Amino acid sequence: MNITELKSALAAHAGLTVQLTLPDGRAVPAHYHVTEVGHVAKRFVDCGGTFRTSETCVLQVHFGSAQDDGHRLTAAKLAHILELAKPILPSDGLSVEVEYEDEAISQFPLAGIAVGAGSLVLQLGEKHTDCLAKEKCGIATDDDEDRDNAGCCAGAAAGGACC
Repeated sequence: MNITELKSALAAHAGLTVQLTLPDGRAVPAHYHVTEVGHVAKRFVDCGGTFRTSETCVLQVHFGSAQDDGHRLTAAKLAHILELAKPILPSDGLSVEVEYEDEAISQFPLAGIAVGAGSLVLQLGEKHTDCLAKEKCGIATDDDEDRDNAGCCAGAAAGGACC
């Protein structure tokens, strides 16, 4: 989900509080704060030698002590925070991720938005690692089940290029 879609939902439901739901169904404590809005640009090379880039908008959330329990973020306030970040966000087409510390600091892609029980619910999705050079590494893809799927670099023994 991108910034445009998020802003649209926030504008349509400005008076609602914003609830964050983790992929396992648990809610982030309701008294969280959005402490940062960031434009994260990543330049990297994959294990097959291809140079790549990715860009996202990351909303960092944090909650303090139980003394902060009266704090609730409204959709209007989150829209205002995104407006303040406009000078650093190159495009409203950027995908949105939420950075949250539970047992470890994790980033969750924004997977969906729904209205429920007086709140605008932002459903967070899962993020996984992947080999981006499957063909060079000899890893089967969903479209090619006949390829060797013994792991990254399985094809290296047969002269394939891999990490």
